[in-house]
Amino acid sequence: MVKAKRGPRRKTQGRTPNRKVTDYYPVRRSSRKSKSELESCKYFLISQLIFFSTQQIDYIDGKGRGVIATKHFNRGEFVVEYHGDLIEITDAKKREAVYAQDPSTGCYMYYFQYLSKTYCVDATKETNRLGRLINHSKCGNCQTKLHDIDGVPHLILIASRDIKAGEELLYDYGDRSKASIEAHPWLKH
Repeated sequence: MVKAKRGPRRKTQGRTPNRKVTDYYPVRRSSRKSKSELESCKYFLISQLIFFSTQQIDYIDGKGRGVIATKHFNRGEFVVEYHGDLIEITDAKKREAVYAQDPSTGCYMYYFQYLSKTYCVDATKETNRLGRLINHSKCGNCQTKLHDIDGVPHLILIASRDIKAGEELLYDYGDRSKASIEAHPWLKH
């Protein structure tokens, strides 16, 4: 193989060295947020919204009290928290037995798994939080989701579809046991 000889190197006197495009045009930084920044903002917003509900209670024929949306909700948007005492399953079963002895009390207990443990939100006690009053429907417009705030799970309801202002908020209680359906026939719908 024959190598070509190179001529003497030219000196760059009077010439400018190679330049980058950024030497001529300023670098523009994007103002868009990264995925992790967006998730962090969404987490913070939901954490704030949990404590400020804007729904209203109304009497629904054939159901009793229910919750009505006072504003439009987009699909996936936070609606309300199912708020109550967060207790472990052993305490929950004891409370449930006590509530069963007094039918006028009612039972507003929601069981769920979190970090391999079974917990319950006992919302039986009357408060100004409205998540406990959302009625059941197999085709509800809300769905439950766990939201962690400083290691403590919060049960929230988010819109499963767009919800108009004035529409009743509903979610599927998920209980399909024979005993429950016999005691509460409205669970079929």
